[in-house]
Amino acid sequence: MGSKNKLKRFKENETFNNVVQPTRNEIVDGNFKLKGKWAQDFFKNDLPIVLELGCGKGEYSVGLAEKYPEKNFLGIDIKGARFWRGAKTALEEEMPNVGFLRTQIELVDQIFAEGEVDEIWITFPDPQIKYKRTKHRLTNSEFLQKYKKILKPDGVVNLKTDSEFMHGYTLGLLHGEGHEILHANHDVYKNEYSPEEVIGIQTFYEKQYLEENKRITYIQFRIK
Repeated sequence: MGSKNKLKRFKENETFNNVVQPTRNEIVDGNFKLKGKWAQDFFKNDLPIVLELGCGKGEYSVGLAEKYPEKNFLGIDIKGARFWRGAKTALEEEMPNVGFLRTQIELVDQIFAEGEVDEIWITFPDPQIKYKRTKHRLTNSEFLQKYKKILKPDGVVNLKTDSEFMHGYTLGLLHGEGHEILHANHDVYKNEYSPEEVIGIQTFYEKQYLEENKRITYIQFRIK
């Protein structure tokens, strides 16, 4: 994407009422006004809140919001030029139950109050295979504790990935730390028990992975 196009999208994001772009200082200094008030002040309802972390173009957030109008969906990514597409689609389709937040995922526990979130989706994250990159892996112990803090006691996390490494690493960690694995499978399109929200929504990249005959894996778990 050209820098001209990116700038155009950044500018347009600023005009979208379904996009929130706080500064890092605002969050870290504790001045972020939506913390604890997402349903009331942003979505203007009292429906459950579901996050998509590393939402990319926002296709999954929009797809879930279409399927489940009784829930609120918030896509989070630091790359605003990417989720511009999802935000624009949601506005064009008049979908009040989906929004986007431009920020770093490691700040998630400072953006939401304890128990404010019902569910988390992590869709096709970078597996960060190199050992030095472990701290950026979205299912490492540190991130899990951040998620636990913001999730309701019975809240769940969903991981959908084309990376066997990420799938195996996460399963091993969950078993090792004693978390509750609710669902795990190595090939969602060959498993008759795959939930509809797992196989019923395909992102642009997922379609590419399937054309390359990559298996799409899925884990749903509860953090203890």
